[in-house]
Amino acid sequence: MAVRVQEAPFDVGAEYARFAAGGGSHGVGAIAMFVGTVRSVDDQPSVNALTLEHYPGMTERMLERIEQDARSRWPLADALIIHRYGRMLPGEGIVLVLTASAHRAAALDACAFLMDYLKTKAPFWKLEETAAGATWVDARDSDDAALTRWTA
Repeated sequence: MAVRVQEAPFDVGAEYARFAAGGGSHGVGAIAMFVGTVRSVDDQPSVNALTLEHYPGMTERMLERIEQDARSRWPLADALIIHRYGRMLPGEGIVLVLTASAHRAAALDACAFLMDYLKTKAPFWKLEETAAGATWVDARDSDDAALTRWTA
């Protein structure tokens, strides 16, 4: 299990290379990856920056629970979640999710599941900075709707 909550940027290529090399299992036939980045346009035009706040300790425990839930649903050889906090600029990575399994369906489904749960259940609070000022981002109905495919 690997969950990291960090302020520093992550290097997608380096993280993928470590993940792929660290599996040590010749039974892994698929690695799925998702990288979430800061958009320059969201509900507000011209987002200049995004700040994520969280409660240390509580956040890591929730991400670990979400990751364990994915492992209970799919035969994962490995999983990695890296989620950033702090102030980020458009184009910077916010979250990296990697999953490894013997077959692509399990790797892809687990990766999608992890992202849907991170978007709705991970305790992060988002503040968007625009030319008009800073505003807190509300939860989206579309994110909650995406989650229902895993709970139905």
